[in-house]
Amino acid sequence: MIKSLKASFTECSGRERTVELLDTEGYRELLGPFDGVESPHLEKQGIVPQSDDGVIVAKGTINGHLAVAISIEGKFQGGGIGEVSGAKIAGTLERVLKDCEDGRKTIPVLIYDTGGVRLQEANYGLLSIAEISAAIVALRRHVPVIGVIPGKIGAFGGMSITAGLCSAVIMTKEGRLGLNGPEVIEQEAGIREFDSEDRQLIWGTIGGEQRTATGFADLLIEDDMEAVKEAVTSVINGDKTFPQRTEQEKRYNNFLRLVQPNHRLSFEDVRELWKQSENDSVVAKRTSHGTLSNGRGLIWFNKLRGTAEEIGDLPSVRVADSSIGASKVRYIAVVPDGENYFPRARNGELGLLEGWSIAKHIREAIEEDRDGEKRAIIAIVDVPSQAYGYHEELLGIHQACAAAVDAYASARLAGHPVISFIPGNAISGAFLSHGMQSNRIIALNDPGVNVHVMSKQSAARITQRSLEELEIASKKVPAMAYDVNSFEKLGALYSLVDGIEADAPENKDKDLIYQEISRAVDDVRDRNVNDLSNRLTSDLAIEGGRAASIFVREKLFAQWK
Repeated sequence: MIKSLKASFTECSGRERTVELLDTEGYRELLGPFDGVESPHLEKQGIVPQSDDGVIVAKGTINGHLAVAISIEGKFQGGGIGEVSGAKIAGTLERVLKDCEDGRKTIPVLIYDTGGVRLQEANYGLLSIAEISAAIVALRRHVPVIGVIPGKIGAFGGMSITAGLCSAVIMTKEGRLGLNGPEVIEQEAGIREFDSEDRQLIWGTIGGEQRTATGFADLLIEDDMEAVKEAVTSVINGDKTFPQRTEQEKRYNNFLRLVQPNHRLSFEDVRELWKQSENDSVVAKRTSHGTLSNGRGLIWFNKLRGTAEEIGDLPSVRVADSSIGASKVRYIAVVPDGENYFPRARNGELGLLEGWSIAKHIREAIEEDRDGEKRAIIAIVDVPSQAYGYHEELLGIHQACAAAVDAYASARLAGHPVISFIPGNAISGAFLSHGMQSNRIIALNDPGVNVHVMSKQSAARITQRSLEELEIASKKVPAMAYDVNSFEKLGALYSLVDGIEADAPENKDKDLIYQEISRAVDDVRDRNVNDLSNRLTSDLAIEGGRAASIFVREKLFAQWK
C-alpha cells in the first residue's frame, strides 16, 4: 500500500484517511468497492448509488495496536447514513465488540464527515444510528472508542450523538460538531435565530476550537496526518484519558443552570461558564410553573402511572415509579412546558435540560437497583423533535442527547428491561435519545403516530425536493414515510396496538397497554438478550424490512478473519 503524499488529513478522501491512519503492514479493507455492496434504495429515486455506499472499513494496526478505522466519505450524499452504510458501521462495531469479549482487544476509530441520516433512506438511518450508539456504549467497557472530526462537513445529526458517546473526540479547527445543521436551524427557527450563511457564527458556535474549549471535544490538533495519528495513539496508550462526558450529569447541569438564555451568549461566555461549572458547590435549581398542554405524552403518563407520586424535578420531564402486576416500573415522559427556561424546547421538544434530566433519572434507577430487582424503564414517547436553536447548539444539545442515549443503553446492559411506548410522534434526535435504545418498542396504530428523522419542510429543503416529490419517494421507499404502518414494515416494532383511544384513553385502553408492556417485559427477561439484535431477527426484518442490514453484516463477518 503506497502512502499518500498529502499533508492535510482534512483534504484526504475517506479512503485515504484510513490509509494514513493505519500502519502500512497488514492494512486490509472490508466490503470495499469491488464487493459492490450498494444501497438498494437510491436507484428507485433516480440517485446513482456508490459501490461502497460511502463508508470505508479497514482493519490493521495503529503503531502496533490492533485497530479498525471506519471512515465516512463526505463527498457521497453528504456522508449521509443509510441502510448499507449504517450497517457497515454498526456491524463493524458489533464485530469489534465480539473480538474484545473474546480477549482480542481491538481499538475502533471513527472518522466523521457526515451530515447525519441520509434523508433519502430516513428511518433506515435512524435505526442504524441507534445500533451504532448501542455498540459504542457496550464497547467502551472494553476499549476506548475514538472519534476524529477533521473538517469538511464535520459531524451532524444523529451521528453527532454517536460522537458524544465516544471515549475521546479529536478535532481540528476546521472540524464542526453539532446536532442540527445551520440550514435546518434556519428552516425551523428562522434566520434571526441562526443565519446559515454567517461563517463566523457557525465556527464560533460549533467549530473545533470552540468545542474543545468548552468541553465537548478533548483534543484540538493541527490539520496534519501525523498529528492525527499521534493524538489517536496517545489515547490508545492511555497517555491522555478523559472523563466520560455522558456520565458528567452534575457538571453539565451546573453548566446549564449558570446560563441566562435571554442574553445571547458568545463563545467566550460559554468558555467562562464551563470553567465555573467545575465548582461542585450547589447551584440554584431551575424552576418553572410548567404551563402544560394535554399532549399525548402527558395524557398517557398520567393514565399509566395512576396514583403513583411524581418524582421528577423538571416540568418537561415527568417521572414516576409504579408497578404493573409484580413488575416494578419507572415511567419517563417528555412533555410540553410553556415556561421552559430554553424557549426552543417549550412545545415538547427534547432540549438541553431534558436530555440531562432523562440521564439523571435513569442512572439513579440503575444505582438504586444495582443489588436487587431491575425495574423496567418505560419511555413514553411523544416528541416532535429535538430543540432547534442557537443556544442549543452552542451549549451542546448533541451531548445532552448522547447522555440520554447512554443512560438508556446502560440500563439495558445492566439488565433493566427498557420498553418504549409510542402514543404520538417519535421524530429525529428526540426519538434517538428517548425511545430508540429500548429492548422493545410498542406503538399505537393511529394516524397521530408518526416516526421520522426530520420535519417534511426541512427534509424538502435539505434534499432539494418539493413536498409532493417527497411523498412520491416515500411510496417507493417505506423508510421515507412518516406513518407508523410504514415504520412497522422495517421490523423494529414489538407490537402495533389497534383499537385504542389515543387522545382520551379509558381504563380498558390503559389495561390493554399494561398487558402489552407486561408481555414485552416478560419477553426481554425470558430471552435474556440485552442488545438490539431482535430488530434484525423479527419476521418483518428478515422478510425484507432490513434485508440489506442483515446481508451487510453477514458479508462483513465472513470477511472479518
